[in-house]
Amino acid sequence: MNPTRRTVLIAGTAAATAALAPSPYASAAPRAAAATPPYASYWYPDTLPAGSPGPGITWRGLKSWRAADNPDLACNAASVPLAPRFTPTPANTTARAGQARVQALVSFGPTSGNPSQGSPTADYYALTHWAYLDELVFWGGSAGEGLILAPNAPVVDAAHRHGVPVLGNIFLPPVAYGGQLQWTRDLVQQDAGGHYPLAAQLVEVAAAHGFDGWFVNAETGGGNTALGTAMLGFMRELKALAAARGQRVTWYDAMTVNGTVSWQGALNSQNQAFFQAADDMFVDFRWSAATLASSGTRAQRLGRSRYQLWAGVDVESNGSGTYADWDAIVPAGKPHIASIGFYRPEWTRNHLPADQRAPEDFHAADDRFWTGRSLDPSRPDAGDPWRAPAVSVADRSTVTSLPFASVFNTGHGLRWYEEGTVTSDAPWNHLGLQDRLPSRRWVVRTAGERPVVSFDFADAWRGGSSVLVAGEPDQPAVVDLYATRLPIGADTVVDLTYRSESGEVNVELAVATAEPGKAGAAPPYRYLAVTPGARVKPADGWRTVTVPLAALSGTVHALGVRLTATGGPVRWRLGGLAVRPGGTPPVPAAPSAARVTAANGGDLRLAWDPAPGTVRHYTLHRLLPDGTRRFLGATGQRAYHLAGLRPEQGETTARFEVRAVGELYNASAPVTVTHPW
Repeated sequence: MNPTRRTVLIAGTAAATAALAPSPYASAAPRAAAATPPYASYWYPDTLPAGSPGPGITWRGLKSWRAADNPDLACNAASVPLAPRFTPTPANTTARAGQARVQALVSFGPTSGNPSQGSPTADYYALTHWAYLDELVFWGGSAGEGLILAPNAPVVDAAHRHGVPVLGNIFLPPVAYGGQLQWTRDLVQQDAGGHYPLAAQLVEVAAAHGFDGWFVNAETGGGNTALGTAMLGFMRELKALAAARGQRVTWYDAMTVNGTVSWQGALNSQNQAFFQAADDMFVDFRWSAATLASSGTRAQRLGRSRYQLWAGVDVESNGSGTYADWDAIVPAGKPHIASIGFYRPEWTRNHLPADQRAPEDFHAADDRFWTGRSLDPSRPDAGDPWRAPAVSVADRSTVTSLPFASVFNTGHGLRWYEEGTVTSDAPWNHLGLQDRLPSRRWVVRTAGERPVVSFDFADAWRGGSSVLVAGEPDQPAVVDLYATRLPIGADTVVDLTYRSESGEVNVELAVATAEPGKAGAAPPYRYLAVTPGARVKPADGWRTVTVPLAALSGTVHALGVRLTATGGPVRWRLGGLAVRPGGTPPVPAAPSAARVTAANGGDLRLAWDPAPGTVRHYTLHRLLPDGTRRFLGATGQRAYHLAGLRPEQGETTARFEVRAVGELYNASAPVTVTHPW
């Protein structure tokens, strides 16, 4: 990263199912001396800095890492495999499939002390616009903490659920920011056989943690041709080993073939060999229209795609107010020149004042960034100086199999809800609990007044959020929800869980069994009546209505709702949607062998053996002496850390319950574990 264009960095998956061996859950024996909180992993290549680490920092060398010796791996290993995805007919006439892609370099937290399983705050960069992303880099690293970062499990699980691979980061910082050339030499050291042992270690780390490869950013100056040659050999071996495990490698345009650091802003003779030794390359910000054009041409001469070049756009300081020469990357009306590489799009959270970081404020800024000023990808604003990804890049979806369900959980919230009831009033974040979310936010099709559609956190059916439709629509309004490829069987049904807070509205399910005839056209919806069902909770007004698809056949290509106001203003919430075979869904199998693996006063580490079959996540409750249950947390992993527990009056033993939650949010029987106070 060009040091004149960046701030000091203190911040902080293929196939994940195969990548989870060796299993971090195999042993019941506690490996931690105490029930310390788990954090995302980070390392130096080999040599540690002089002196002592700062508070909360642990210095480790990657060369000596072993999966079996890592006490936090059970909390850090991803649980969701990388989902396949498809490209539906674009929502507008300007977005294109098969051309420019989008990469994002995101710092989700600090390098050290980055929680493995969420934290008790809703103030978090809860990225939801995965449909436009092709690669996520877990950005971070600093000279005083560590240089090699493994992504934490919540980020990987959320990305994988939406079909986005996640790369760990290798950051060899400029000397001005504490970089030491010895760390570069450590990374590319060879053994007696001429191999690069840290290349093999990096591939093993990604496999054990369940993420998808590495982003290599060598910016420490002072090298020579010998070091450049060694780096090239390292990259070639890293790519070969990574490819054999379904992983990928991205190179950052910094070090040149002669070992010096010189940001080119182009693919040229100074970095071409590194590009050829990687899957793609992030082109430094100093590109121009001419250098991007020549870079694309060079890539094609090498037998590579021009879209394997990410043109860097630094949005850390100004976000959607950033100027970029968009016509040099994604020109309107012409073939795209290169792909887009966003540096630090978490500006959408970070620019907000600390007292204005409510989830709604963050999502409003994030929608502006990814969708554009119109806030509707079906009708982009041609006058918007910010060319949002939705304007140029076709969205993707992973909704391809039954059962499919969503409660529109964004991965953070002000409270935790279960069936419309608050079971924890503590704010939280855990991105791994995020649902597959609507990709086109928010397409509203109406001939009249357009209502406002948003994620809302004041109420939810499950998790922490719901979809709120508010306004005074004077004509029927169709809200697009999901592009899908769901097969319709003789007994397929759709469950809608919703409530009306004000106004009167007629609700219909919108179902399309074919694609639109052209880009920008509406799906050919059929509208199915939704009548109030018997399952109504009088206390809060949530109701679940089941709509059969018996009159349809083939494949569901799109799902939405049509709302017709019969009295207003309208405030209507959608809390859940499920597409499933008819009948009573099977109850998930329970996990087993729940145990306490470490304890320190009121801090505990729990682990359990996974439930057989597909599990969305696990929930943890405490069973109190009066027979009530207290929600403690949820996770996709098979281990969890609890902090600050206290005995209830007269309680000598704490009792905990762990349940597996299935794809339709139905829970298993509990497995119980006790702990004496």
